Amino acid sequence: LMYPEMAQMHYKLSRKYFKRAEPIMAFIDKANYKALNQANLLKVEEEDLTDVKIVKPFGYQVIEEMLFNDDSLDFNVVNNVVTQTTNRLNLIKKNSHFKFKSHHLIWMIRNQVARIALTGITGFDSPVLEQSLQESQFIYQQLISISELYEMQFNDKDLYKKWINSLLSAVQFLKSEFNTFDRYSFIKYHTHEQLGLLVEIQKDWNVKFPFEMALDNDLKSLFSDKTFNIPFFSDGNYNTVYNSEVSKIGKRLFNDKRFSINQDMSCATCHKAELAFTDGQKSFKGQQRNTPMLSYATFQQSFFYDGRSGSLEGQIVDVVENKNEFHSNLKHFVNVVKNDTSYSNALALYYDDIDDYTVRNTISTYVRGLNKFNSTFDLAINNLKEEKLSTQEINGFNLFTGKAKCATCHFAPVFNGTIPPNFNETEFESIGVPSIKDSLVMDNDYGRFNVFKTEARKGYFKTPSIRNISITGPYMHNGVFNTLEEVMHFYNKGGGKGIGLDIENESLPSAPLNLSDSEISDVISFMLTLKDN
Repeated sequence: LMYPEMAQMHYKLSRKYFKRAEPIMAFIDKANYKALNQANLLKVEEEDLTDVKIVKPFGYQVIEEMLFNDDSLDFNVVNNVVTQTTNRLNLIKKNSHFKFKSHHLIWMIRNQVARIALTGITGFDSPVLEQSLQESQFIYQQLISISELYEMQFNDKDLYKKWINSLLSAVQFLKSEFNTFDRYSFIKYHTHEQLGLLVEIQKDWNVKFPFEMALDNDLKSLFSDKTFNIPFFSDGNYNTVYNSEVSKIGKRLFNDKRFSINQDMSCATCHKAELAFTDGQKSFKGQQRNTPMLSYATFQQSFFYDGRSGSLEGQIVDVVENKNEFHSNLKHFVNVVKNDTSYSNALALYYDDIDDYTVRNTISTYVRGLNKFNSTFDLAINNLKEEKLSTQEINGFNLFTGKAKCATCHFAPVFNGTIPPNFNETEFESIGVPSIKDSLVMDNDYGRFNVFKTEARKGYFKTPSIRNISITGPYMHNGVFNTLEEVMHFYNKGGGKGIGLDIENESLPSAPLNLSDSEISDVISFMLTLKDN
């Protein structure tokens, strides 16, 4: 550290080789890859009230912030992080043994192509240097090297040439400046082409997949109702994760007021279909928080703003027993169905027994089908609409996924906090939302803290989807902002810290985004294209 420029040079070289190793490491050793590439924030692991762990981060992002964003470097602190990172790398080197089969290779490459498009080019893991485009080039070059090892496995030699040329074309397209990079065109013309070619390759190789993970094994687009394997996001207790007939019964249950003790409230009372299953209010009567959207709700790993429930079926229990909602119990809940032959006879066709979980699963099946992926944006990026996105809308997407840093928390394609490409974790963030617009008083709802009383989680809330955002206001967990302009100006100033609030555990960088009024307008124009048709 006596020679910081040399330290920075060595960091960049090491980071380059880490990125070249990323496709394989992220596939065969997800936990260690994540540890080495984690954000410079305290990691909180909450299993239950008796098992809460708070771990200091280490790895490349932490070192990057120390070397390039800290004017008062502490040798001992930096040395400890570097040593911990080096030790972990050596451990991986000694213990990484994996024999690849054809389906492993397809999974690995598909995940990496998706990772580049959904997090890599957004600057998600290069917060200071913003060298994610260059790093994506390193990864694509490595994918070419890996593919060359399997050239003899291609029966269709023209397909092999198409594949290599597609990867080379992506490398060339990535040679751009971070703030001016056309992410929309990259995904539309490069990512989607590669996903389609991978489907052709797996047919050429006669690949048989033993099961499906989050992404569909025949994935051709990141923005489609066929992008995801929905059972991956369920608790797996029933095979009827999505069944159109069960869904129809679930819709009736969703709208049935008899479940509430006074027979005056159904799920649809707070979740109105015409508002993307929100209610248009700052908060519903008796509730502290804004009503979350149910559309696309299946694509997350925790429910409610504080994440206190782990499944759609689980969160229904809270609604049934909440005194300000159904104010009932599970016995009454299931008796409503058992005593109505139109329900019980219909469900008997799909379930061996009718109990409270059966009923909750039926409602959840309906909710799992509320994923249209047919917005103007989806149709345009998939070439399914003659009318193209406007220049402003495309620029808004590029800003959203670039300079404005929105996509480092709201990950495409759902634009929520569930992290691609594995989609097995939904993030919580502390952004410093005020209690009243333009005030310097912090909101008194502590969010995730209320679940486990972990101080490091005070003020943290689950990152929601911004799909259908044009009709789901007011915004934030407390409904403090009425317009998207207000939301954007809050972020543009640097969130809570940026407007002057004293926040101990804020996860949002406090530096202003320096977006111009026209750039803010473009981002909003893009967000408006995410409304379901």
